[in-house]
Amino acid sequence: MGLYRNVFKRLLDTIVAIIFGIVLIIPLFIVAILIKLTSKGPIFFKQERYGKNSVPFTLYKFRSMTDGAPVKANSEFSDIKSYVTPFGMFIRKTSIDELPQLINIIKGEMSFIGPRPLAITDEKVLRLRRQNGGDQVLPGISGLAQVNGRNKIEDFQKAFYDGKYAKNVSLISDFRLIFATFKAVIVREGIFK
Repeated sequence: MGLYRNVFKRLLDTIVAIIFGIVLIIPLFIVAILIKLTSKGPIFFKQERYGKNSVPFTLYKFRSMTDGAPVKANSEFSDIKSYVTPFGMFIRKTSIDELPQLINIIKGEMSFIGPRPLAITDEKVLRLRRQNGGDQVLPGISGLAQVNGRNKIEDFQKAFYDGKYAKNVSLISDFRLIFATFKAVIVREGIFK
């Protein structure tokens, strides 16, 4: 388990991210054009997030919200839909907005599977992660909390799942989480509708 966690997980992440980047280059380019054509503002949303050992890095996503939308956690919005663009709604529901994080994976800042990288607006979860070891692994595009409720679970539950994952990293658990992620995306579990 230590060899996978410390060596092979990073190697697999890099290889698969590069392959996905090459295969998806045309669809990603089309998404970028549609974002630009359907709303004002930049193509990418960039935000400081906290990764392994709570070290900050810049996370990349396709912009799904209007330019000038307040910067706060999804759970803090009472009317989030009014800030999401029509095309942004589609890329959020399909999780296409997460694909630019392939850049973060190639750079070694993220993994495919791990605790979601959070912004300072999620300070409570970040603090709980530091306490339970949930910040001792690279953050991921998807993780244990995402397949167990995503935006619909409480902060302490997110941190619990993150800590549990960090203590039990393995190839088998990562494959299980990948399949569970595909299922969650298909049925849109935990995503606002």
